[in-house]
Amino acid sequence: MRSHSIRFGDRTKGVTLEDAFWEALKEIARRHRMTISDLVREIDAQRQHNNLSSALRLYVLGFYRSQIPDLADP
Repeated sequence: MRSHSIRFGDRTKGVTLEDAFWEALKEIARRHRMTISDLVREIDAQRQHNNLSSALRLYVLGFYRSQIPDLADP
């Protein structure tokens, strides 16, 4: 686990994530052609959880789960 600082306007928030989640967020940000800070701010604005780190993990999980084709259809 590693702590990262994200700038939110004139303030900074510390976010603690496992390296695998941080790398996934960087990859997702690149795919969306945005900075990782912009992606995290977007997730923060839409989150329904008190904990930003948890919201980021759930976002990453949801992103990659959405990439899996529906295996229920033959």
